[in-house]
Amino acid sequence: MHSWKRNQTAITAAAFVGFTGFTLVMPFLPLYIRQLGVTDVGDIALWTGMTLGVSPAIAALTAPLWGRVGDRFGNKLLVQRSLISFIVVMTAMAYVTKAWHLFALRAVQGFFAGYGPLTLSMAALSAPRDKMAFAIGTVQTAQRMGPAIGPIIGGMLAPVFGLRNSFYVAAGFYFVAFVMITVMYAEPPRQPRTDEPRERTPFASILAFENFLLVMVVLFGLQLVDRSFGPVLPLHMDALGYAAEEVPVVAGVLFSVLAFTTALGNQLSSRLLKRHSPRVVIAWAVLAGAAALSVFTVSAALWLLVASLVVVGLCLGTAITTAYTAGGAVLPTEVHATGFGFLTSASLTGVAISPVLAGLLAAHSIRGVFVAAIVVLGVLAVVVRRVMVERNPPVEPAPAVEES
Repeated sequence: MHSWKRNQTAITAAAFVGFTGFTLVMPFLPLYIRQLGVTDVGDIALWTGMTLGVSPAIAALTAPLWGRVGDRFGNKLLVQRSLISFIVVMTAMAYVTKAWHLFALRAVQGFFAGYGPLTLSMAALSAPRDKMAFAIGTVQTAQRMGPAIGPIIGGMLAPVFGLRNSFYVAAGFYFVAFVMITVMYAEPPRQPRTDEPRERTPFASILAFENFLLVMVVLFGLQLVDRSFGPVLPLHMDALGYAAEEVPVVAGVLFSVLAFTTALGNQLSSRLLKRHSPRVVIAWAVLAGAAALSVFTVSAALWLLVASLVVVGLCLGTAITTAYTAGGAVLPTEVHATGFGFLTSASLTGVAISPVLAGLLAAHSIRGVFVAAIVVLGVLAVVVRRVMVERNPPVEPAPAVEES
């Protein structure tokens, strides 16, 4: 019998490698767009925002389609399909000559996306019921650690091998993940469907569950802030006077600090929820994050920027995980998957819109992006404190779904 632990190893390793490759190109994407002939800083920010945002936007629209395919043919096939498409797209990005070519390829990547949620589903289906939480948590940690390391690798590769050649490396990461899934992962047998009719809970009823719609708004706002840094951090470093060859390295370090501390926020959330309600944890986390982010509007010192992102990452990670927990706590078992689908859709919408809005704002003021993020976090803190209903006793944290 194929060991579930072997499946777990394959999924975890593939998730880590795949997410590392996905974020490897982020530190130098604005610089690559400049190399493609876009010279105005505002236009670079706008193209970067649209390029980063189009993939999750299309992924949000196509997710139901791929979900049905997965129900019929299995998740392994869908993950292999995603990885092959990513290999092709990343390789093609090394040959583009215009900014819109990059945008179009990211759109194609979005159509075949869903890699992140699918690996979580594969882990849950493979593991014994009493090991399911461990399996999902392990894969989730891998998904978050990949983005912590990817930008550092990308920042070091760009000055040495050039921007275009770095896309080959990213494609290579996806190829390694594809081999791991193909060779090591064995699709578990699916349970036969029953033909017994079952009453379904209407979508409107799910949205009416206590705090649920508010949690969707919170997740949207948190992703709006979290994903706003991609288009502007390299440009912000450039505006602060860092040399051109230093920008990818510095931006890569900042991206990695944010990703790593966001992952740590998951553990912090579980500890805080043992003592406080989700309402208190979310409100104070976003408020502290807003205060820390204000450093970006007044300081150019690298150590202060790093310290700021440490706090921001911890706060965002804590708030996101707590929000998923608060949403999952009100869902009946029979609509749990559907409810988490709504939460993921809200999160993906924020992921898609954020880079575009950040690019539009950066076209007028790069610092304005950070000011807007502070305002969003402040509004979320007030809304959560005033609207969210307390639930006792505190609930254990549920895994957040990562997108790719």
